[in-house]
Amino acid sequence: MGDLISTHLDEGKREVITARTGELMGEFGRLYEQQYAVALFNKMRYDIEGGGGPQNQLLHRKVPLKNKSIFSGDLFQYLEENKKWRNRFLFIPDSYNINYYENKQAHDRGLHPKGTINCAGYRVLTSMEEYLELLNTSLPGVKAKVGSSPFLKFATQFPLILWHPYARHYYFCMVTEKEQQKWNAVFQDCVRHTNNGLPEECKVQTPAFTDAVRLFRQAHGHYGTWDMMCGTPPQILANLVMETLLPEMRDLITPKLKGKMHERQRNWMLISDAVYGLVQSQTRAQYEAVVQSCEAGRPPLETTIRTDMDQIITSKEHVSSKIKALVLPKAEKLLKVSIQPYISSILDALMEPTSRGFFEVRDLFFRELVDMSKNLLNDGNKEKLGEHMEKISMLAFHPVKMQSCYEKMESLSLEGLQQRFDVSSPSVFVQRAQILMREQMDDAVYTFEQLLHQSLEDQEAEDLCKTSQRCQDRVIKKFDYDSSTVRKKFFREALLQIFIPYMLKQLSPSCSAELPRFQELIFEDFSRFILVENIFEEAVLHTVMKDIMMAVKEAAVQRRHNLYRDSIVLTNSDPNLHLLGENPPIDWAEEYGGGQEEEDGENAGDPEAQKRRRMKQVVSMIQVEDNVFVLPNESCLEVPAVDNIPEEEAEVRSDTSLSQQSEKQVPNGTKKDVNKNAIDEKPPTNGSAIKEEESTTEMSLQGTESKSAIDCAIQEIENAVQEEEHELRTQKTEESSSLKEETAAEEVRPTSNCEEGARLNPADTNKDSPSSTEEEPLDSPEREGEAVTPSDQQENHITASTHDSSQCDDSGFHSPTNEAAEEKHQAGKEECNDSETGEDTGKGESAHMDHQ
Repeated sequence: MGDLISTHLDEGKREVITARTGELMGEFGRLYEQQYAVALFNKMRYDIEGGGGPQNQLLHRKVPLKNKSIFSGDLFQYLEENKKWRNRFLFIPDSYNINYYENKQAHDRGLHPKGTINCAGYRVLTSMEEYLELLNTSLPGVKAKVGSSPFLKFATQFPLILWHPYARHYYFCMVTEKEQQKWNAVFQDCVRHTNNGLPEECKVQTPAFTDAVRLFRQAHGHYGTWDMMCGTPPQILANLVMETLLPEMRDLITPKLKGKMHERQRNWMLISDAVYGLVQSQTRAQYEAVVQSCEAGRPPLETTIRTDMDQIITSKEHVSSKIKALVLPKAEKLLKVSIQPYISSILDALMEPTSRGFFEVRDLFFRELVDMSKNLLNDGNKEKLGEHMEKISMLAFHPVKMQSCYEKMESLSLEGLQQRFDVSSPSVFVQRAQILMREQMDDAVYTFEQLLHQSLEDQEAEDLCKTSQRCQDRVIKKFDYDSSTVRKKFFREALLQIFIPYMLKQLSPSCSAELPRFQELIFEDFSRFILVENIFEEAVLHTVMKDIMMAVKEAAVQRRHNLYRDSIVLTNSDPNLHLLGENPPIDWAEEYGGGQEEEDGENAGDPEAQKRRRMKQVVSMIQVEDNVFVLPNESCLEVPAVDNIPEEEAEVRSDTSLSQQSEKQVPNGTKKDVNKNAIDEKPPTNGSAIKEEESTTEMSLQGTESKSAIDCAIQEIENAVQEEEHELRTQKTEESSSLKEETAAEEVRPTSNCEEGARLNPADTNKDSPSSTEEEPLDSPEREGEAVTPSDQQENHITASTHDSSQCDDSGFHSPTNEAAEEKHQAGKEECNDSETGEDTGKGESAHMDHQ
């Protein structure tokens, strides 16, 4: 590889690279110095005048990933040096850079990594077909067919590829599909974080840099969004250089490449990576020099601004009125014809996936808290609470859990509008919305932490669930308000990023020539803080901003997006809550756990090793169960789902014990089927399957042996009951003689069974019987084979007779409601039950009538 680079990047080509980089950085440096003074003036003016707008209700975590790492694990990596696959240990710290080591021991010993991947500008691919399509775009004249043999073969069928238009490509593969999905989510999070842009805390350098880059691209005819506006300032400037340098170098080097198509593409990728690294080193040095020069001249600029703030503002307003008079007629005409018809359609395309993503964030936060409350009901102590909160505290930075939220935004489509408004790709808006989702989730979690920690200081263990519920309700309400505010701001910014470049591109040819004459209206002392190019863009922005605000305001009325109206503004609604934001971060494991001291004692000899081992990992917060089977050659540990958290094991065991108790009440004939279904639903691990099979066999044998004993017991009970019934009938015949005259006066209708007699007068039946449910016959097929003792059999038989005796008498007639009639009903019901226990009901009834 070294010979390839040295052969095609000789001294002449390196001089060309240095010259092109120097030219671009010189032009960029002049623009940056101009925008630096303007940004400084705007920042100081904002500090004095302040800005309106709704105040966030949720707290914001200042350092969210302090002493945290994202993920680590083993996988296979393809090495360009020897063209072989090797097992590598990857560690992803809070910077979201991917460090890969020889093995885990090298990381634990504190050795330097084999390499570090900065994911800014990369794309994560999961198939070779996607990679070949992108690879064909790198060399337009050299295209390989998809079916042709590539220059590498993956060791498994689950690959992951990191692709970059200029830098080196990285190839990984995993053993299982679940690992591929997990690592894909982690890599996507790394790309998303590094593409987020420059920090907003830098109120002067960040706007100065972004405005300088935008003006530079507009001067070269590039309007609209830019996908490579990602990474650190030296990386962005290197991307800016490569945008014009790479085609020139490709024309010089491509004709000299030899070999097959894929081999030439691979060699060009390595050469492009070398050029990109050389350009990036030069842009870094020159950018740092420009920033130092501007920072050195900052004090005199601040003095001038403080002294002449009012005069500068007055002069700027005067020039702005002149430029608006020139720009507004043309801008309003363009707005009416080319912008207004598309505002509502683009806004709808943005709102649908964005709202679904934020709803999923809310649901995920709610589900995690509900799961914690369920587990606290089983074992509600503060130690368990600390374990759960330790996991929930990093929920926003768990790429696997947050993947369901991010996927909602992937459906964003701006087809038909990209070419018209010069939108290169919707990925700029997708990644920005995903970052906002993560921030909202972390704000909600952090606010819940502070409220819960404050409430726990005066609460007992038995009040944990109620306290958690109260804090949860407060946070959900604040989340809904902040979510509405963040989404409306995102919609406005996205529409401005789409429309403003288009309007500037249409208006610049007719207005740019007249702008220099307005520079004469500015005093020379204020000329560094007032630029006519910036005022021109501000005039165009104010023209379209009114329509955008109106469109977003109308969308807020629609309930399906769950947006608050602009009239609902909450300011300082909970002032005591914002005081909690100044508290130090909460270490739940240390405060409520108690296991930290032992760990500190083990690693007290090596401070660096102790620091590395104490660093908590976000994705691995949820521990893997001991009984989970792991393949021997699996490249990394599984990330357990929510169902596998240790606190739910107690709940599963309690459910198992309840099922075992219920099995004791199930008849022997059905017990074997129940056990079989339980085994099919949840396969046991280790030796539990053998134990369950043995227990099932023993129970079935016991049921078979007890059948003969049950038959004998039933026969004895039936004989005893018949003798007892004979005595009862003799006594009841004498008592019922006084009622014969009354019964003879009534109309008699013979019935075939007791149920027909009960249907003759349902009102009396309901009056006499406390329950209309009939007991199941003792010898029914469903209860056959159940191990019942003779005493239980007798009790069940007598209970069934007593329960149904109020519905019919011995002849099936409906009798009056008195004590004698009730006794007569009871005797008749007993005979009816005797008749039902036989094989033929008709024979039982005839025998009963003959007996009377």
